[in-house]
Amino acid sequence: MEDVLEVYTRPYDPLRPQICMDETSKQLLRDSQQPLPIEPGQPERQDYEYERGGVVNLFLFCEPLQGRRWVEVTEQRTKIDWAYQIKELVDKRYPQAERIVLVMDNLNTHTPASLYEAFEPEEARRIAEKLEIHYTPKHGSWLNMAEIELSVLSRQCLDRRVPDFESLQAEVEAWQERRDATGGKIEWRFRTEDARIKLKRLYPSLQE
Repeated sequence: MEDVLEVYTRPYDPLRPQICMDETSKQLLRDSQQPLPIEPGQPERQDYEYERGGVVNLFLFCEPLQGRRWVEVTEQRTKIDWAYQIKELVDKRYPQAERIVLVMDNLNTHTPASLYEAFEPEEARRIAEKLEIHYTPKHGSWLNMAEIELSVLSRQCLDRRVPDFESLQAEVEAWQERRDATGGKIEWRFRTEDARIKLKRLYPSLQE
């Protein structure tokens, strides 16, 4: 926990951008019947029945100190999918960075080993060397600012039926543009000193 909190105290450095990453799944649901349109004094009405359209995955990245975020929709959540997201982060999003400071949870797909399953060893090593990884602790995913952004995305965009992959992609792109325009930078205020007071019970008790 203190390791992640220390990262959040660092000033902005374009050569060492701080990036938070998280992911979630979304079930695609199609209406079995067309919703009844909005009428004066009456909201749009949906039938309770629907058709399942499969499950897709959403990778969310954000750069808190710059107020940027982006979401990628993929058909699966595998080590290979994660590896290609990281390659894009390194080569397309931040090609000029000396090292990318990456905060994420310790899901079993979120490891440099996944890079070796997706790419040749030389390429995997090249990508891995551009990363400075900081994992949130077990039961401490709330320390990941990308999880906060995912919560906002879920409330504003994902809490309704979305019929297909293309529709979801369009929806999250529109959300991303709007969020970047209005969300601004994220100011993290929970510090190590706060953790040692408020979460004192989690620290070992030393007997002299």
